[in-house]
Amino acid sequence: MAIQTKRHEDGRTLTIKIEGRFDFSTHQAFRDAYEHGDQEVSHYVIDMCDTSYLDSSALGMLLLLRDYAGGDSARIRIENCNNDVRRILTISNFEQLFAIR
Repeated sequence: MAIQTKRHEDGRTLTIKIEGRFDFSTHQAFRDAYEHGDQEVSHYVIDMCDTSYLDSSALGMLLLLRDYAGGDSARIRIENCNNDVRRILTISNFEQLFAIR
């Protein structure tokens, strides 16, 4: 499975782990990961330790999550990016929109 979710013990944080390619083929699974969750979730962690690739549709999906989570007040952290993924996020100026570690 390309998308896995884990709810933290605090009940307010949801980790979404993306494995393999993060592209349009994962669009519905990614949306399902956060849209059908509990309304109490207010913090999102996108774990990309196993993400090998992302494209422009993945960037769009991250923006949709940001809008869903509250826009400018959204609490979303992107973690564990490999060098290629990190470079794409940097070139796209996503460091201005998301906390990236």
